[in-house]
Amino acid sequence: MELPIRKRLLHEVPQWVGEGSFFFLTINCQTRDQNHLCRAGMGDAILAACAHNHEHEIWHCRLMLLMPDHLHGIIAFPREPGLRTVVTNWKKYLARRHHVSWQRDFFDHRLRNHHEETEKLSCVAMNPVRKGLCERAEDWPWVYRPNSRLPPQLE
Repeated sequence: MELPIRKRLLHEVPQWVGEGSFFFLTINCQTRDQNHLCRAGMGDAILAACAHNHEHEIWHCRLMLLMPDHLHGIIAFPREPGLRTVVTNWKKYLARRHHVSWQRDFFDHRLRNHHEETEKLSCVAMNPVRKGLCERAEDWPWVYRPNSRLPPQLE
């Protein structure tokens, strides 16, 4: 029996969504239940690529946290080129340069207010603790959390 082919998600941000809105992202590795991301070299390269995009204002990252077979991010994107293009290009770069095998798509959810953002930041930070990978959230090494400015449109 053939499985149905999953539809591609559009990842289009409606025009009425304010510039600088934060999104919760989950990006999975092609093969699950293996440690692809949380190891020296690979994890460092992924977090460095995240920092590069943040420092060059390609996106504004509040948090990116690597888990062994996926990652979570709280990120704001400029309207142009937009969420889909920026994430796709970032995944392509990591696939080509560091041989990360990602699943075809990714999950995104717009964080509608400060309460949702704070709640999701806490939830993501506790993910390694819930999975038994560390004792305390602050002990997890595979995280990028810049202490920098707001996105340009919110300054």
